[in-house]
Amino acid sequence: MYITSREKSIIEQIIKISGKHTAFSIASSLNVSKRTIQRDLKSVERIVEQFGLKLVRDSHQGLSIEGKNEQIFRLVQFLTTIEPVDQPQKEKALRLLLALLEEEVYKTQVLANEIGISTTTLTTYLDELSLWMSPFQLRLLRKRGVGVELSGSEVNKRRALANFFLQYFNEELIEFLYLLESGNMPEEKILHYFIPHYFREVIFLINSAFHDESVHPADRGYLELVLHTAITLQRAESQFKIEKNFGLSNKEVAAEIEVMRRISQQLEGKLHISISESDIQYLATVLKGTKLLSVQGIPYDSVVLAQKISNVIQSVSDQIHLDLTNDFSLFQGLIAHMEPSLFRIKQNMEAYNPLKEEIMRKYPVLFMAVKNSLEEEFQEIKNFPDDEIAFMVLHFGSALVMKEERFSIKALVICPTGIGTSKMLASRIKKEIPEIDSIDIRSIKEITTQVDLSVYDLIISTVRLPFMHVEYILVNPLLSKENISTIKTFLQNNLENLTIGRRYQKITQADISPLPGEQPGLSDLLGDLQAVQKSAEEIINNFRFYRMEHTATEEQVLEKMLLKAEEEDLLTNPTAVLQALKEREKKGGLGIPETNLALFHTRDQHVKQLIFQIAHLPNPCVVKGMDGKDVVMKNLLLMLVPHELNHREHEIVSLISTNIIESNEALLVFTSANEELIYKRLETILVRYLQSNFKNK
Repeated sequence: MYITSREKSIIEQIIKISGKHTAFSIASSLNVSKRTIQRDLKSVERIVEQFGLKLVRDSHQGLSIEGKNEQIFRLVQFLTTIEPVDQPQKEKALRLLLALLEEEVYKTQVLANEIGISTTTLTTYLDELSLWMSPFQLRLLRKRGVGVELSGSEVNKRRALANFFLQYFNEELIEFLYLLESGNMPEEKILHYFIPHYFREVIFLINSAFHDESVHPADRGYLELVLHTAITLQRAESQFKIEKNFGLSNKEVAAEIEVMRRISQQLEGKLHISISESDIQYLATVLKGTKLLSVQGIPYDSVVLAQKISNVIQSVSDQIHLDLTNDFSLFQGLIAHMEPSLFRIKQNMEAYNPLKEEIMRKYPVLFMAVKNSLEEEFQEIKNFPDDEIAFMVLHFGSALVMKEERFSIKALVICPTGIGTSKMLASRIKKEIPEIDSIDIRSIKEITTQVDLSVYDLIISTVRLPFMHVEYILVNPLLSKENISTIKTFLQNNLENLTIGRRYQKITQADISPLPGEQPGLSDLLGDLQAVQKSAEEIINNFRFYRMEHTATEEQVLEKMLLKAEEEDLLTNPTAVLQALKEREKKGGLGIPETNLALFHTRDQHVKQLIFQIAHLPNPCVVKGMDGKDVVMKNLLLMLVPHELNHREHEIVSLISTNIIESNEALLVFTSANEELIYKRLETILVRYLQSNFKNK
């Protein structure tokens, strides 16, 4: 067991004056910050648990260690004999990883001496590190007489190092960010690696680059981008080069490359370190995977993704028996999160969610519902990472009133006698499957005479029960991995039945109590109403349906529609708008998969009002689809919006674009070439929006 001098001192002080010490008083006596002590208390809690004891905080945050006297005596004996390790285990593991990243091959004894551990302990560290690095396609090669070597690509080495920092030093990094931004420069390397003035320059330039941008990294993504940029800077200085063409074409990350090129050029100028094009491309992929869009930046043209998100919301609503399908804020949040999330998954970029364990523990049923829905809707992704699912659960949580789940899934464990191995089995079930929080143990004799099986959600047996006419799961008394998987699959498949009558509560306006002085004023409400009215009127008044009588190319159709819009004073400079449409088409397909529709769209300074129009082509033409495959276009949908959009305008154009393939009925309307039907559909969308946003408010 590893224990630091500070952890030892904390335990000794709590034992000596039980219930009198607080985190603040201990921090004062040890001359460290309260936050440092609070962080160490997590380790202290784990240490005392190994002696069958519990660290307890009373209502006044007084600290005490509770348990049997003999266990406390064992702990005291341990403290008198243990030699504290002032460097925590995770820091030694970090130093080991850093050493392996700096040298091609290390002799075992040399490596052990550098870290300050024995060769036996080094073996344990290497085993744990090898297991942790496997998702990054990195391998530790240990050759007798040669030494230890870290094998893998430079890209994966950088990703692994950044994730190690995020996973094990998240709080320390945030603390260092605050200190550096406050002007406090440490003399030594930050966390044994980062050069302080390099780190500060990276923070300053990234903050500057995104200061006025509508597209910026989320809080978690910001820290990730800072780490990857600082690591890239120092790896480039040490002449560790990224492999060329490591996975992405420049076209996929064109906008991100421009941002990272500007930052890299400034870093080169200030620090005189050469940053290659491959380095810039790598950082661009990191940026694309960490990007969070502002409301105005959410892509209103992501028709296919939007439909999938709508289906996920519908599926989760069905499973928890609460309709969230009209929650546009939830929809927007999920759209903004999913685009970079899917990019990360497809690029095998590990996402670290520091709240994952807590989310899975507090909301196991909601987690399961979201997991079910994502796996059903995004079947092309074999394994949705739990970290990513946990982020999605938070979005649903913001739409629900949740303190902690009060769902109680009750299981019955049956074995021949009802004693012995069944108790061990029940303990294992609780540990491996936190969704099950109540377990009864019964013998075969009891279930045939005394037990009402209908009160249980799940029945698990260690023996076959041919005489029973209820569904049960047969497991090994030691609960194998296959058994755990079977039970989890059963819970996922039956989640809707398990949650009947055990509902969450949807957040309403009454739940959102504004602080004094935050009550929206009359002018704000009137401005909101005016924005909605203006947007709705523009969509309805500017709707046009064109039936092209002669053979025409896609460009000729667009030219005709734009010239007509100019005549009606809806836009200026149709040539510039046409060019903007072409540029948008180059970035990705516009054809909607499995339809005869293509959505041509752009935001441009020459557009004066919201425009949604349709042209029906008598002779279809082939365009590139949003999924990269060809689409035979019979109906060209044109959506033009001004460069500056307010919140309500953006909501309305998003609703229209996502409604196109919302259902088979919607798809039939938009592909019907029936002007009256399409016009009525637009009216329905807008009426539904007004009712859900302004009714009973």
